[in-house]
Amino acid sequence: MQQRWTVPQAILIGGALAGLLDITFAISFAMYNGLTAERLLQVVASGLVGKSAFSGGFGTAALGLACHFLLSFVWMTLFFLAARQVPALAARPLVAAVGYGILVFLAMRLVVLPLSAFPNAVTFKPLATTLDLLSHMFLFALPIVWATRKALRRDAGG
Repeated sequence: MQQRWTVPQAILIGGALAGLLDITFAISFAMYNGLTAERLLQVVASGLVGKSAFSGGFGTAALGLACHFLLSFVWMTLFFLAARQVPALAARPLVAAVGYGILVFLAMRLVVLPLSAFPNAVTFKPLATTLDLLSHMFLFALPIVWATRKALRRDAGG
């Protein structure tokens, strides 16, 4: 019989797993397209520090990784808080993951990036957009929903 997770456990494990899977996909796709992992992480950091991220070397890559995981924990926390108020959000994990993944993808592309110091125009190239959406649904949101369910379950066996 498994115990119910505490709120901090759910947020730490769900946020870390979602962040790890998402950044692994992002780095893999970037490398497939000829970028290094360091450059991809500098792209992430550019949302905070702008174009200077690209001349910051390993330091701004590390900043990008930290920003990425901070956002993962924020998105995890937001879903957990919403599901605690509306338990139906986590009742059907695949439906919840698809919906939350789309929400996070659109919020990042249409709100967070445009309001940040990100120096490039946000684009929606078909292949990259499709893969990024799938990544947000199944590699990012699904671990968040799973961790939320582990913390919200009502019985010790479920």
